[in-house]
Amino acid sequence: MTKVHRVEGMHCDGCARSVSNAIRAKAPKANVTVDLKGGTVAVDDAIDETLIAQAVTDAGFDYRGVAR
Repeated sequence: MTKVHRVEGMHCDGCARSVSNAIRAKAPKANVTVDLKGGTVAVDDAIDETLIAQAVTDAGFDYRGVAR
């Protein structure tokens, strides 16, 4: 199962790569899918939300929580 997380500030493929790489650096086996238009990142449910939030923030973007 996957959780979708809201991320603000992603505008291009480079942004998507930065976020994906930051998450994979903290969780190497994570499946990450970025939706630039929707401003979301889908990540395996097993990955801790705190870890994802920190990775997104470290990459320079604003983490806005799990999408409802």
